[in-house]
Amino acid sequence: MSKVTREDVQAASDRIAGLVERTPLVEAKIAGARAWLKCECLQTGGAFKLRGATNRLLQLDEEQRRRGVVAFSSGNHARGVAIAARRLGIQATIVMPSDAPAVKIEGTRAEGAEIVFFDRARESREAIAAKLAGELGATVVPSFDDPMIVAGQGTVGLEILEQLAQAGEPSPRRIVVPTGGGGLASGIALACPDAEILCVEPEGWDDMRRSLELGEIVPVPGGAPPTLCDALQTPRVSPITFGILKGRGAKAVAVGESEIVDAVRFAWAEHGLVVEPGGAAALAALLSGKVEPADGTVAMVSGGNVDPALHARIVGGNYPAEVR
Repeated sequence: MSKVTREDVQAASDRIAGLVERTPLVEAKIAGARAWLKCECLQTGGAFKLRGATNRLLQLDEEQRRRGVVAFSSGNHARGVAIAARRLGIQATIVMPSDAPAVKIEGTRAEGAEIVFFDRARESREAIAAKLAGELGATVVPSFDDPMIVAGQGTVGLEILEQLAQAGEPSPRRIVVPTGGGGLASGIALACPDAEILCVEPEGWDDMRRSLELGEIVPVPGGAPPTLCDALQTPRVSPITFGILKGRGAKAVAVGESEIVDAVRFAWAEHGLVVEPGGAAALAALLSGKVEPADGTVAMVSGGNVDPALHARIVGGNYPAEVR
């Protein structure tokens, strides 16, 4: 496993300064507790993924930049890589599942990336990306299984510490993080060594939870249920992210679809935030009581790339009854 340190996170923060937004930290009342929402749904590209992508691509040499990059993603990492690549004059090819939300496909394509679709149920995105990279001589940019991606995502944790200090508030007691592959959670764990880290996954896709409980990586089992959280449908976490989170004593919980829908609705009704289902997982855990909403808790609101029609149905209370 490639080691990642807090010093790597600080170096990433210096490297990407001015290329990512310093997103708001918003106070929220949840079950009487005074908590905070870190709004990466307002980041350029609609998610935290630009942080890691920018940090990784800035470290490519001239020959690597000329040959381009290949990434695989259901959308948020895809768009983050596409934005970073466009800014640096690098050609990006993105392997995306054919059932990815249209808003994510369109957003990625609008940044100039070439998209190659695959069947999420039958094909391996990693194998397709490796084949393309070999043909093109390009560099593969994973969504979480890369030390510099993790370091880049961790910069959001440094921002949280700075923002709370500037507001005269104590450092966070607990940070609750939507988790797919664990890049964001592990980066924050490095950046905020004194905070308890709680990962939140959709029910049936909670491989990080089971891995942490067993002490070894286990994949999502076959036949996992459908979920609104396309951003969190990662079939297996990586040794890098698992190792960091295990070493920090992180814990994880799973939330159901109805709890996620309630969190998307809460974010809009109470704070005017458009949040995608996967980005609302941490908030869902607090609202449902699966994670205690104690004072000083920070919930990552990690993405806002949701189909407008779906969002309108959710916040209007018109989402199908079977998931409520």
